[in-house]
Amino acid sequence: MHSERYSRQIRFKGIGPTGQRNILAARVVVIGSGALGTCSAEMLVRAGIGGLVLVDRDFVELSNLHRQSLFTEEDAREGLPKAVAAERSLSRINSEVTIRSLVKDVTSETITDICSGCSVIVDGTDNFETRYLINDFSVANGIPWVYGACLGSFGTGCAFVPGTTACFRCFCEDPPVGGAVETCETAGVIAPIVHVVAAFQVAQVLKLLAAVPPTEFRLLQVDAWDDSWRTLSLKGMKNPDCECCVKKNLPFLEGSQESRLTRLCGRNAVQVSPGTPIHIDFEQLSTRLSRAGQVDFNDYMMRIRVPDFEIALFPDGRSIIRGTEDFTVARAIYSRYIGM
Repeated sequence: MHSERYSRQIRFKGIGPTGQRNILAARVVVIGSGALGTCSAEMLVRAGIGGLVLVDRDFVELSNLHRQSLFTEEDAREGLPKAVAAERSLSRINSEVTIRSLVKDVTSETITDICSGCSVIVDGTDNFETRYLINDFSVANGIPWVYGACLGSFGTGCAFVPGTTACFRCFCEDPPVGGAVETCETAGVIAPIVHVVAAFQVAQVLKLLAAVPPTEFRLLQVDAWDDSWRTLSLKGMKNPDCECCVKKNLPFLEGSQESRLTRLCGRNAVQVSPGTPIHIDFEQLSTRLSRAGQVDFNDYMMRIRVPDFEIALFPDGRSIIRGTEDFTVARAIYSRYIGM
C-alpha cells in the first residue's frame, strides 16, 4: 500500500488501513461517462480504487464541457468516445489504477459480461431503462449499486444493497412513461449539483468498501439553487410485495421490458419501440422540446428536428430516428430527447 499517497484518507476513522486495502482490492463499474460518471470516476481513481470499468455509448460534444469533468475542447473536436477520453484523463491522475473503457450500450445482453464479479456499480446513466436493468442485475447477483440523478439544480442519490436495503423498485415500481419527465436536453443542468451528487455517490462506495460497512443507508435529495437539502432513511422502506427484490421477477434483466430497435432498409433510419405500451402527450412534450429544436405535431405524429437528426414520434412511444442506422446512436437520441 502506498501509505503516503493515501495517508490523509487512511487517517480518517471511517476508512483506516483495512478500509484502504479494501479500496485497493475493489473493482467498480461506472455505467455512463457523462456528468455524474466522470465526476465519480475521478474521485474513485484519486481514492485508489483497484480497478475501474468505464462504460458509455456516446461521444464528447462541446455542450458537455460545462459539467462533464475530464473532457477537453480537443476531445470534443476529435469526437472521442466518452469512455475512451475519460480513461486517458484518469490514467494521468493515477497510473496505478487498472482502468478499462468500453464503448458500448448496456443492455440485458451485455450487462452480465460488463458487471460480473465487480464490487459495486455506480449509476452515471441518463435514463430509467438502464437503471431498472442495473437494479435487476444487482438483485440477481447480490452486487450493490449507487443510484444518482441530476436535472436542473436538483439531484438525488442512494445506495441499494441487496439483502440489506430496499431496492430501486421498492420506491419506483415502474419506469415513468417516455416523454413524461424532463431530460437534461430540455430542462438543462448546472455543474454544482453534479458534483454534489457525485460526491455523495462516491462516499457511498467508500462506505461499502470500508472495514465496517454501515447497516443503514439514506436517500439524498438536494437542490443547489434553492439551498434545500434532506435525507430519508431506507429503514422500513422495503416493499414486502416488491416484484423485484421479493418476488424475484426481473423483466429488465430478462429483456422482456427492453426497448426494441429495427433498421429501416434504405432509409438511414432506426425505429425505436418502447418495451411496454405507453401514451405520449404531444402537447406537453412539445413545450419542453421546443427549447431543443424545431417541433411540429398533429393528432397522429410529432416531428422533432434537432442537429443531424429528425425524430418522428407516434402516440404509442414508437419513434423513427432519421440520420443514423446505428442502434446505439438511435437509443441515445431517443433517451436524450424523449426519455427512456
